[in-house]
Amino acid sequence: MDASGSTGKVPWGDVVLASVAAVSWALVGMAGTAALGLHLLGADSAAALGPMTAAAVVLAVGGSVTPTGEVSAFGLEGAQARTAVDITPLGVGLVGALLLAYFFLRSLRRAEPYISGGELAARAAGVVVLFVATVGGLAWAGHDVITIDGAKLGLDDLPGGGGIEVPGLGDIEGLLPDRLGDLVDAKAAVGFSVNTADSLAGALFWVLGVLVISLLASRRTPLPRGAVSAALKRNVRPAASAVVAVLLVAVLAGYAAAGYAAAGDDSPKRIAGAALLGAPNGVWLGVPLGLFVPWDGQAKGELAKVLPDPLDELLRVSADEPATVGRLAELDGRVWLLAVAAAVMMLYAGVLAAARTPRGGLRAPAFAGRCAVRLAAVTALALPLLVWLTDVSAAASLSVLGFDAFGAGIELHGSLGVALLLGAVWGAGAGGVGALLVYATRGEPARAVPVAASEAELPGPYRPAPPYRPSNDATNPYLRLPPEIHGAPTMASPLAPPPLPPPPADPEDGPPPPDRPRRSG
Repeated sequence: MDASGSTGKVPWGDVVLASVAAVSWALVGMAGTAALGLHLLGADSAAALGPMTAAAVVLAVGGSVTPTGEVSAFGLEGAQARTAVDITPLGVGLVGALLLAYFFLRSLRRAEPYISGGELAARAAGVVVLFVATVGGLAWAGHDVITIDGAKLGLDDLPGGGGIEVPGLGDIEGLLPDRLGDLVDAKAAVGFSVNTADSLAGALFWVLGVLVISLLASRRTPLPRGAVSAALKRNVRPAASAVVAVLLVAVLAGYAAAGYAAAGDDSPKRIAGAALLGAPNGVWLGVPLGLFVPWDGQAKGELAKVLPDPLDELLRVSADEPATVGRLAELDGRVWLLAVAAAVMMLYAGVLAAARTPRGGLRAPAFAGRCAVRLAAVTALALPLLVWLTDVSAAASLSVLGFDAFGAGIELHGSLGVALLLGAVWGAGAGGVGALLVYATRGEPARAVPVAASEAELPGPYRPAPPYRPSNDATNPYLRLPPEIHGAPTMASPLAPPPLPPPPADPEDGPPPPDRPRRSG
């Protein structure tokens, strides 16, 4: 047996099967979500759904997709379509993360109450290696060419003209009308391919992050015996599980809002597809914004329409100043409801973390301080992570003859340093207030995190567990006499044993001695 209290032998067969199950279910869920979302958006009408699904899964785990293309128009080879996209479809990634964490944690719970360090490392390594290898296969498959037919763009309806001034070129009257007819019959081939090296690195960091967060947020998953594991169970897991729970509840609220919007819209499929791919993007963008984290960015062209109102209008009008709740409220007063919702969410996290934290005999001020410090530390890390995940960078343009004929783009980046500071402040306030509410209403939490064996001995047959409430003699059946002996007289002393029978008169009539057999008569 090793230091963890269990055998050091690693069950490699179970490790391999559990890794295959976790990775398979995660990728199946991600591919299904991506394919359904793209189909509802109608993206499969321009290219094959399979390669686009593979590319979306790679993007969801932090990979890189590079769209490229070239348009030959006006008889010139220099007309190029340039696109650059850096958006993570968090809806796809969230499905994969939940499935991967569920099956990984389920395989660990078979080793309760403790798991050896070698077995934990082997199970985590199996999942990481298999997942990165599978993403490498998706990176190889995630490339295709999208063909854009000029006739389907409505270019044949453009009127002829003259006197068209182009900066740097002067009057091009007579040139464009003649060449537009050629453009109608032209086809633009725009392809996309997955950057394998970046995608493998992104998949590695993504799967490691999912495993670490799942181990910190799961309150009942066994860990190796030791002081570090005991500290994680006591100090980190209550707050981490509370923060993860409220973020998932916020995403569910976002899906519900999308369903309500789709029910009254003329294009419910497009709303449903966008929600499947990007509902967590919008929700987790709103959480830091509602907690007063400033964002910098700009939006132009058609891509600005993907941003919620009035954020798109603010970024169009004034891109030099940061986007805050106050500036958005100047355009729409209902934005203050976002701040209220974010504050209520943090309070809920504080109450949940306090309810899962053992009081340990502390009074209200000390208990509130303990919960405030722990939730502040967790939120100070979680809020910058949300800001980093929801960063948006997308640009697209059709460059013809050296000038941009069409242009669109979005840039939206939050301040990581301010998010860290505000996360600590909000976590401390919510943790303290939540602890006081729990202390006043429930006292000692009924569902506290179990104390590790290094802190106190586990209950056993000769060391029973402490009762949940004080004993009541009136309701204890072991302290009440049966009704049939109620009122019987109490014995003053034990009764004397009965006298022994007298010995037989004749030894021959009695039993034979042990060393001499009976005589036959």
